[in-house]
Amino acid sequence: MTEDTTLVKRSRYAVAAVFCVHGSVTGSFATRVPWIQEHAGVSAGQLGLALAFPALGAALMMPLAARVSHRFGTRNALRGLLALWTLALMLPSLAPGLLTLCGALLIYGGTAGMADVAMNALGVEVEHRLKKSIMSGLHGLWSAGALIGSAVGTVAAHAELSAQVHHAIAAVVLTLVGVVVCQFVLNIHPDEDEEPPARFALPPKSALLIGAVGFCAVFAEGASLDWSAVYLRDILDSSAAVAAGATTGFALTMTVARLTGDAIVDRFGAVRTVRWSGAVATLGGLLVVVAPAPAVAMIGFGLIGIGIAVVVPLAFAAAGRTGSNASQAIAGVATITYASGLVAPSIIGGIAQASSLTVSFLVVTALAVGIAVFARVLATSPATRAGAPGLQS
Repeated sequence: MTEDTTLVKRSRYAVAAVFCVHGSVTGSFATRVPWIQEHAGVSAGQLGLALAFPALGAALMMPLAARVSHRFGTRNALRGLLALWTLALMLPSLAPGLLTLCGALLIYGGTAGMADVAMNALGVEVEHRLKKSIMSGLHGLWSAGALIGSAVGTVAAHAELSAQVHHAIAAVVLTLVGVVVCQFVLNIHPDEDEEPPARFALPPKSALLIGAVGFCAVFAEGASLDWSAVYLRDILDSSAAVAAGATTGFALTMTVARLTGDAIVDRFGAVRTVRWSGAVATLGGLLVVVAPAPAVAMIGFGLIGIGIAVVVPLAFAAAGRTGSNASQAIAGVATITYASGLVAPSIIGGIAQASSLTVSFLVVTALAVGIAVFARVLATSPATRAGAPGLQS
């Protein structure tokens, strides 16, 4: 086994741990949204407005991630960006009102987006060097992290621990873990004469439809993560602990589906898998909308999690097979999908303010139908990718 092979295999596990840490932050935040809403004294519509600011922050900051990696190398860049993201977890729960909550979530979204771009870029690079698929598993470990974070959040909510204390402890622990594991990721530096990457580049047209399918899946994911607890509390009058448990159940089903998804895709192919996934997510959305009791809604959120689990990893894989520039296509799909996840909570809140949360999840259900209908766009032809740059230990 060569030194490079050893480094790449070690980096695979390190990047997997990074995905887990990143997901833990998201899960930690999502389960305490009701507490943050009450602490800040905002309505559902105002909360929806505030939840638009992570999307704005990500849109502003995500293009800078490539430049940060170019300037500092992939290892230092990921270490720093991940630490900013984990520490930003503390900010939303400190906000005493709408304006400060919007500012906190702007920073929260900006750091989330940059760390997300950096870790996905490294994941794609490791996958290329290993010459086998790992992205579904990496996203599965992100879901596992979200599950861990949401499970801890459920316990904290049940114990009536303030989100401020909960998030401060979680931020410190996750920052320390992130700093340690980033030491073992690939350390790639550009050539001295290599130009810095462009701040913005349009994805090829072939990636846009793929991104649209990913958009539908991540919209449902963002809506479920940030609004499932609120839905059970406000629509079905459940306790705080039961409401937080809906988020945990959603994260659990999505995690299991992603970790087992590779075998299903190998057996049935990407298009058939995504088509049936969309059907399962549609059924879950309908159960949420008609649920007469919290248990039924929790089953519905679980089915949504199963249905959308493998869509985004398969969208990345399909993008990498389109056109001559795989990186540009993947970046385009990533921008579309993750912007969807950050925008979804605010759109759900806006619809809830104008009508109800039930109507909001009718929209989620309609998008799940779109996943099934347009699954065929993931049937792309393989494309040759250029050789990878060098790395340092």
